[in-house]
Amino acid sequence: MRHPIDPKIDCVFKALLGTENNRRLLLHFLNAVLGTDLPAPVVEVEILNPFNEREFIDDKLSIVDVKARDEQGRIYQVEIQLLVVPDLPARILYGWADLYSAQLQSGQDYGALKPTYSIWLLGENLRPAVPEYVHRLRMRDEQGRGLIDHGGIWLLELGKFAAGQGAGAEVDTELNRWLRFFTEGERLDESELPNWMQTEEMQQAMTTLKGFSEKEREYHAYQSRQNYLRQQRSIQRHMDELQAAEEQARAAAEQARAAAEQARAAAEQARAAQEQERAEKDAALQREAAALAEIERLRRLLADRPGDE
Repeated sequence: MRHPIDPKIDCVFKALLGTENNRRLLLHFLNAVLGTDLPAPVVEVEILNPFNEREFIDDKLSIVDVKARDEQGRIYQVEIQLLVVPDLPARILYGWADLYSAQLQSGQDYGALKPTYSIWLLGENLRPAVPEYVHRLRMRDEQGRGLIDHGGIWLLELGKFAAGQGAGAEVDTELNRWLRFFTEGERLDESELPNWMQTEEMQQAMTTLKGFSEKEREYHAYQSRQNYLRQQRSIQRHMDELQAAEEQARAAAEQARAAAEQARAAAEQARAAQEQERAEKDAALQREAAALAEIERLRRLLADRPGDE
């Protein structure tokens, strides 16, 4: 290819899985990700918001996820998110809930609802403390029993997958094949593809990348989109740094307030100790004065006593 193309750039991602020409890739991807979690494999799919090349070239592409419905009415959403921002979990859940509830038309009851599956590929780790790179989130109780088997949310953390898969690692599942394609696709040499890329689906995926690489208008638009995403990442990282600095400043101010409170408490304790010491000194002086007065009284009594005959 003339230019390396990153399949994680959102417009390329949608061209891979959201075009009529690549419906076969979407079918393969859905079955690879969901696998045995589906009661039956997906055999036919309708793309509800297909990729529009002209909108992309005119830089008007704003909806970069892929929405689809299969032959049984099940709903699918596939989206890629390169940056993990603080409100992303809420956005993911809201997107699934909105897609699930939007199925009902006026006059329909809840029986018309179909399972809804939301798949997110993440460029950064959302759950860094958890070693697994695939997370299946469905409505379960504490014993793992489901409320209703109506789909759920699948999170695929590409960073963890890339870190755990060496260059010579075997591709043992179709899911891992896709994840490896998304993590290594930009570095692939079309003339010397590795063994794990020697499938019809991966060859078709490479053809899509080649289209972005070889066509000048598409490549320039791809570059524009890539630069835009880089700017967004820079802005987000700057905001994260500002937020971290603000949190550090708040923590420092809180520590300063705590230190001031401790100092005031120590001063209060010192003043109280001084007051107690002064009170004890005054009490001792009073006792001494009382003792001296008593001695003087007794001396006078002895002085006034008549002498012995």
